Amino acid sequence: MINRKKLEEQQKKEIKLFEKSHKKSKALFDRAKGCLLRGVPMNWMVRWAGSYPIFVETAEGAHFVDVDGNRYVDFCLGDTGSMVGHAPEASVKAISDAVKKGTTFMLPTEDAIYSGEELQKRFGMKYWQFTTSATDANRFILRLARDATGRDKVLAFNWCYHGSVDETVAILDKNSNVIAKTGSVGPQVNPALTTKLIEWNDVEALENALKDRDVAAVLAEPVMTNIGIIHPIEGYHKALRDLTKKYGTLLIIDETHTICTGVGGYTKAYGLEPDAVTIGKTIASGIPTGAYGMTKEFGETAADSKREQYEDVGGVGGTLAANALSMAAMRATLSEVLTQEFYDRNIPLAERFNDGVQNVIKEYDLPWNTTSLGCRTEYWFRKEPAKNGFEAEAAFDDSLDKYMHLASMNRGILMTPFHNMALITAKTSEEDVDYHTKIFREIVENILD
Repeated sequence: MINRKKLEEQQKKEIKLFEKSHKKSKALFDRAKGCLLRGVPMNWMVRWAGSYPIFVETAEGAHFVDVDGNRYVDFCLGDTGSMVGHAPEASVKAISDAVKKGTTFMLPTEDAIYSGEELQKRFGMKYWQFTTSATDANRFILRLARDATGRDKVLAFNWCYHGSVDETVAILDKNSNVIAKTGSVGPQVNPALTTKLIEWNDVEALENALKDRDVAAVLAEPVMTNIGIIHPIEGYHKALRDLTKKYGTLLIIDETHTICTGVGGYTKAYGLEPDAVTIGKTIASGIPTGAYGMTKEFGETAADSKREQYEDVGGVGGTLAANALSMAAMRATLSEVLTQEFYDRNIPLAERFNDGVQNVIKEYDLPWNTTSLGCRTEYWFRKEPAKNGFEAEAAFDDSLDKYMHLASMNRGILMTPFHNMALITAKTSEEDVDYHTKIFREIVENILD
């Protein structure tokens, strides 16, 4: 259905339109190349679909304005970091008050207790600790898992994403060998030494990977998200829990993205019983923070007092972790923003977004699909939803992906880069969603036969 010649021609038009309407961003990008590596403060920012990244001026709720005065509906929302929306009022007040009182002390505040108690209620984990990112939460819990079990290996899933955790920056090659993920920068060791990888939803492969009893922990999103939304097949989570218990392996559920499911993520919504939960990004309204929670049994093992004198150099923690500012932001977010009402309002809007895209796909008989999870929705360039990371990655279409992102951005819509994901937040309106459907239809029509 896609006319590749039209796609190429339309992409050239979109590039010209982008450069015409983003001249101030171009000037800032050129200036940035004098002091920032590749002209950006973080390397992946060069991967946006335009000729250069757009520079943001201000944001509020579900919208932002760039330095050229262009206004956008933001469905990216910091790839979950701002899932609660930009500058929610309760969080802004708490953050402003906290800054005036001091931001970091290497000492606890009462806000940390509130957040621990709230996360305990939401996810069912007895003991909690806080970090500066979800990556650190995953990194630290894996250290604790290896220490608790005396095992070296970590089991993850092909094309998974858990931040920059070394053990998970890996994929399977065509012979099912574990190798460094394409583009992995300076791996510390060959990931085959630390990691076992299998395909998501493969119960037989799961048992084969665990039966040698050398795996300390399975690290899994309850639904894969970064390579498209890939739901578990019926019974997979039961098998995951049963087999990890059978072989003495700890089960860690990463809820950083799947907190879109509900107040206690997928874990609470579907009654999962992991040994640990990790989370980050949106739980402090975008202030850098993360958290990991453990069952009573796991936590008591991790709190072994024989290591107490080495706690500051043991590879778990950091001087900015659990700082007063992040704890104040987390308390405000959990108590006043990321509430049941948040999900009750936004999940139906995500369904409306999903239906709008699906109707266009059906109208033009496109070999694409849509999938949703809570207030998160996505479309992917394959006929049926993928069952694992291999199937999802095989459907990636770089030229089509770049066009869809750039054409949307030129019309005032920001989708999540690297995949076509949208998040719905408290200030997203029906008009915003319907505008996306209108634009989606328009940009699709431009490249069809």
